[in-house]
Amino acid sequence: MSTLERYSRQTLFGPIGKKGQEQLLSSSVAIIGCGALGTVLASNLCRAGIGHLIIADRDYIELNNLQRQILFDEDDIARHLPKAIAAAEKLGRVNSDTKIEALVEDINADGIEALVQNADLVLDATDNFETRYLLNDVSIKYSRPWIYSGVIASYGVTMNIIPGDTPCLRCVFPEMPMPGTTPTCDTAGVLNGIVGAIAGVASTEAIKLLLRSDRVSRAMFWMDLWENTSERIELPRQPDCPACGQHHYEFLDSLSGMNSTSLCGRNAVQVRGGKRGDRIDLPTLAERLQPVGEVSYNEFLLRFLVDGYELTVFPDARAIIKGTDDEQVARSVYARYVGM
Repeated sequence: MSTLERYSRQTLFGPIGKKGQEQLLSSSVAIIGCGALGTVLASNLCRAGIGHLIIADRDYIELNNLQRQILFDEDDIARHLPKAIAAAEKLGRVNSDTKIEALVEDINADGIEALVQNADLVLDATDNFETRYLLNDVSIKYSRPWIYSGVIASYGVTMNIIPGDTPCLRCVFPEMPMPGTTPTCDTAGVLNGIVGAIAGVASTEAIKLLLRSDRVSRAMFWMDLWENTSERIELPRQPDCPACGQHHYEFLDSLSGMNSTSLCGRNAVQVRGGKRGDRIDLPTLAERLQPVGEVSYNEFLLRFLVDGYELTVFPDARAIIKGTDDEQVARSVYARYVGM
């Protein structure tokens, strides 16, 4: 079977054709995060014939992932596989034309520049705003397009960010949300249908961007499947934006983002979230966490018991995660429940 025969139903589509398919086969896409959105994005683009996929994720597979993370199964859980490795295994059996590069890493300022420079396009499939703002800085610095996407409950959003052309993430959200103020899928849930819908839009926009199509969206797309609503929101660039307007790369240059330190002999890790000066409203956080675990708090700290972990969260966005001495696991637990 010829390479192009595999994509015959795609090349029959006029805006792509054989020439476009050959361009996709020579393209490189990095996907940061391999959870719900990341698995669908990776599957769509692998099947579409992207030549090189880089999949970066710091986490491992749990039973509750299988409801929406389409590249994993029960055998992967039994084998204790990292998400990036399991995804690469599955996709390698789907399309041997695509080179799959799996990175079991926590993407931070140390490695993200090389990752972005080596890709034609970067897709956001993360679970936290810290990484998104970091990605925004690096993408602008190296003039690489990226696609912001997020889903929660029954709604989702996606937006293409083309440096020098469209608004960037900080044009739309000038300040990173403070820890504890935004819901996560572990506190608000998520329907698998919205994952597929938003990932379908984002992966199609990815193909348009790689082909330099004149049909690329320059608006934010938002939809709620439960309420049967959707909207395209036209947003302007902000000339005084710190990132794309002034080229100040605060999140790339700063050392004050989330960091973690293993606490010797305690089977615990201290995690610092947010930026210096950020504060968590403990009563608000307690109310959000109440449905998913055991919560108690006073004016000084909040204690939260869930899945064998004990989180002690302080108003300055610092937390001690007891139940692990693995810093990546602790950061993942913090992102999942505190939300950064």
